[in-house]
Amino acid sequence: MSLKAKITEDMKAAMRAKEAARLSAIRLLLAAMKQREVDERIELSDADILAIIEKMLKQRRDSVLQYEAGNRQDLADAEKFEISVLSGYMPQQLSDGELAAEVASAIASANAKGMQDMGKVMALLKPKLAGRADMGKASAMVKARLSV
Repeated sequence: MSLKAKITEDMKAAMRAKEAARLSAIRLLLAAMKQREVDERIELSDADILAIIEKMLKQRRDSVLQYEAGNRQDLADAEKFEISVLSGYMPQQLSDGELAAEVASAIASANAKGMQDMGKVMALLKPKLAGRADMGKASAMVKARLSV
């Protein structure tokens, strides 16, 4: 079953179960997917959908930080719930050890010597890690390894 079909089925299940908050989060995701399909006149692949979900997760995490800084715990909790719903569609996240191994492999295959090669390394990592790791964390690991 494709990711798009799974999300649609989950929306129907949330409707039947009358889970308003879950339904709202899934509809936001479907709307973002539809918007991208219409804008670019393409049929989204699972990788494209994962990129959309990743972007939405990042937005929600930023919102949580802002809401908590502004003492709006009610809004922060709503965003956290959306994060939990959206995270359910992401593949299993890599552990720190697995991420470190991927970074080491990419540095070796790019034959990177210093910070000037960071772009090459990140270009190798991005398709491998899409949806499976936080790219900010990966970038920090690459930077730490190359600046030694």
